[in-house]
Amino acid sequence: MNSTVKTVLIWVLMLGCLISVWQFVSRSATGGHDSAVSLSQMQDFADKGKISDVTVNGTDVTGHFKDSKESFHTTIPANYPDLYKTLHDKGVNITIKDQNNSFWFAALVQFLPMLLILGVFLFFLRQMQSGGNKAMSFGKSRARLLSLQQKKVTFKDVAGVDEAKEELKEIIEFLREAAKFQKLGGRIPKGVLLVGPPGTGKTLLARAVAGEANVPFFSISGSDFVEMFVGVGASRVRDLFEQGKKNAPCIIFIDEIDAVGRHRGAGLGGGHDEREQTLNQLLVEMDGFESNEGVILIAATNRPDVLDPALLRPGRFDRRVIVDRPDIRGREEVLKVHSKKVPMADDVNLNVLARGTPGFSGADLANMVNEAALTAARYNRKAVHMYDFEIAKDKVLMGAERKSMLLSDQEKKVTAYHEAGHTLVSALSENSDPLHKVTIIPRGMALGVTVYLPEEDQHTVTKGYLTSRLAMMMGGRCAEEIFLHEMTTGAGNDIERATELARKMVCEYGMSKMGPMTYGKKEGGEIFLGREITQHRDFSDSTAQAIDAEVKRFMDEAYTAAYNILDNNQDIMHRMSALLLERETLDAEEIKLIIAGKDLSPVRNSLSNSDPDGGEKQKVLKPEGGRAPGFGEGRPSPA
Repeated sequence: MNSTVKTVLIWVLMLGCLISVWQFVSRSATGGHDSAVSLSQMQDFADKGKISDVTVNGTDVTGHFKDSKESFHTTIPANYPDLYKTLHDKGVNITIKDQNNSFWFAALVQFLPMLLILGVFLFFLRQMQSGGNKAMSFGKSRARLLSLQQKKVTFKDVAGVDEAKEELKEIIEFLREAAKFQKLGGRIPKGVLLVGPPGTGKTLLARAVAGEANVPFFSISGSDFVEMFVGVGASRVRDLFEQGKKNAPCIIFIDEIDAVGRHRGAGLGGGHDEREQTLNQLLVEMDGFESNEGVILIAATNRPDVLDPALLRPGRFDRRVIVDRPDIRGREEVLKVHSKKVPMADDVNLNVLARGTPGFSGADLANMVNEAALTAARYNRKAVHMYDFEIAKDKVLMGAERKSMLLSDQEKKVTAYHEAGHTLVSALSENSDPLHKVTIIPRGMALGVTVYLPEEDQHTVTKGYLTSRLAMMMGGRCAEEIFLHEMTTGAGNDIERATELARKMVCEYGMSKMGPMTYGKKEGGEIFLGREITQHRDFSDSTAQAIDAEVKRFMDEAYTAAYNILDNNQDIMHRMSALLLERETLDAEEIKLIIAGKDLSPVRNSLSNSDPDGGEKQKVLKPEGGRAPGFGEGRPSPA
């Protein structure tokens, strides 16, 4: 039975027993359902001969009527002999009880409810102390000690972050062979901060450290320190490090440390005293007067910009380990780890999948593998094929196909020419990424998408590459003007992204006639927001006009380049748009054949083709610079 349900049933049973005992005691104290009468009434009833018997207990008198046998009770003064004489003369049977026994009974009646309530309270405290809630243990740490019986995660289960693994392996070696390093005067690092975007595997790395190290491993979240009671956070920090000292050498892992380690004094209206008190205690425990030898703190955050500087200094967090998104080799290794338990078909190429997923984190790749397995199971396949991964990749990036979204023939035609414009400009421009596919099937917020497959990860890009991207973004609008003789709102997102890129080329990258200068000083907002909210203008009005002129020049040159490419290849555009309307999706090979003027293979059913396992094969698409509905809310490309 669930412990919560069991506790509720116990409390209901105890409450019922308490009510029953209270009612019994109340009846005993008052003589049951007796009717209360006054002394004068009782004497009147006695004079009329209506009373059969009475029982005197001190000053309390209870009796019964002759005819109805109903009981009554009243109170008489002490030492009232006339009452006894009157009752005796009327033939009433009189019984006098011992007052000593009645005293103890009255005391029991008076104090029994209080004793019951006290017993229930003590039972409540005992239950809460022994249970998981620990109502009176506010100041105790909620850190969980990793059990040896739990399934271990090792460094073999972590891929794509080789540098971070090496740093943490060294920490484990410090704990195992501390004397080896101390001989040369080395000191064991007190803290390691794991920094990286969400989903890159920071918590997984900490679990791998726990699996590799033969030392106690305490795990706690930053939000577990602070409660509604003042002083609880600092008390829990003290208790956490006391547990660590008792189990030294050990590792303490704090996940999402930014919940408790934010910059002191930040926020509107001053600092948060309780959170700052907790942070102060954490700072003292990490590097104060008392030494914590053998206790290493590992913390994870994706918001290092909001952490207090005192927390980041050497002596507290001696090392900062960057856990970034994996590169192409790292993505392939991550895919290998997550696909170990998935039966793979022969056509699956993890290298191609790694190339086609730039910017994916480890969590994104794990989700993609899971979606591919679900897709294969949905069509009763015996193994996961490459097109299952393609479907999964598109679903992770943009969501499922919007099959219920019905477009008119005119809207499909506009979308086909718009996407064909992007595709042709990109294919005939230098320095552009290789095309992967183009589609006019609505997915996510886009009515159509042109997809690119970079050959490798790009950490720095050239001016030629950026100008080619500007021309590609303008391809959709130019196609609308040349072939449809009108403009649509579908190019809104393309123009917005192109303008932003052109302004960065002028103001940040120094790629214009304005020279290698940065225009516009970035000013962070409130530190607790952790993000830039304003950009200070540090240039004159004449410089602003020159910047606007350079941005417009970049945009005009990109528009002219895209217009000339499309105007000089109108036959290719008409053919590509017609085939897009017919097939809805064109891959890289088909695009090359169209540009070369060659015939394509017979059209395939875009929804189902039988595969070797008897399942259904689906054509797929992937996002990047497409035509969005309305004002073009498309997914921005990683320029």
